[in-house]
Amino acid sequence: MSLTQRPSTTYPLPPLVHGRGTALHPEGVTWDPIRSAFLVGSIRHGSVSVVAPNGNTTTLVEEPRLIATGGIHADAKRNRLLVTYFDVYAGPDVLISTGSSAETAGRHSGLGIFELDSGKMIRLVDLGWQPGLHLANALTLDCDGRAYVTDSYAPTVFRVDLDGTASVFAENAAFDASDTNGLPNFGLNGISYHPDGYLLTVRYDTGTLLRVPLDDPCSVTEVALDQPVVGADGIALQADGELVLVTNAIASTGFDGVFLLRSTDDWTSACAVASIRWPDADPTTVAITPQGDYVLSSKLSVLFGSQGKQTADGFLLRRHDLG
Repeated sequence: MSLTQRPSTTYPLPPLVHGRGTALHPEGVTWDPIRSAFLVGSIRHGSVSVVAPNGNTTTLVEEPRLIATGGIHADAKRNRLLVTYFDVYAGPDVLISTGSSAETAGRHSGLGIFELDSGKMIRLVDLGWQPGLHLANALTLDCDGRAYVTDSYAPTVFRVDLDGTASVFAENAAFDASDTNGLPNFGLNGISYHPDGYLLTVRYDTGTLLRVPLDDPCSVTEVALDQPVVGADGIALQADGELVLVTNAIASTGFDGVFLLRSTDDWTSACAVASIRWPDADPTTVAITPQGDYVLSSKLSVLFGSQGKQTADGFLLRRHDLG
């Protein structure tokens, strides 16, 4: 069967998928409804790969200009694959990705748009044009297909329209994460679009959950939480309105965990209705599938802890049972 064909059968997903791949270290994952498979990025190689339910991995996108790939979204309605790209700045002479360089680290940042069925590039959208360091991290789409991208190094959420036009959607002090010892902290991270007309986004360093109205992006408010979620990385809104939130301790004082948050007041406040310390190291984000929510773990602490000198093969996609 070619990758452009819709499978006639949806195979049952096991509770744990052992993804194969040499030093991929994916940070982002999404569900591809066309292939009935997962798509993952690669911090190390800047690729996008298809992951079958049996863990077999096939490269879909291999574009050297991406350097590292983070957040991924399969827009099946428009036959688009959207993926953030960047080059992590981890200090002078520290190169995390195989395509890293001193010139691009912390400055190379954007959104890649590809054909979902073929992996063919449509365009690369630069999101690093402002002064300072940038890292386009997570993304979400509104109902009209416009993309919203968080910048973990700058206090900014970008918007990318269907024609590829990029603009600053929101810039707010509530997004700002200060530097530590000359290195940028990870600030904004996961982001989700709510069909009632706002974005939910989290700060990795503080665990703050923020609400950003689409019609008034200057009116950023903090969602009152009943417990901290420091190390908040990826988030995903379920069909029932509850929010899955993944935390890790890769570069935070938090822990490896998964939370299920619920709000009864339109995300003015929220409480954790379930949580778990995750059994796999370094979970980063979650993919919503027809057969449950799968959390990605890829041993990123090996890559970052060694400053890019050591890598690990394989990764895990484990289904959570929080409700």
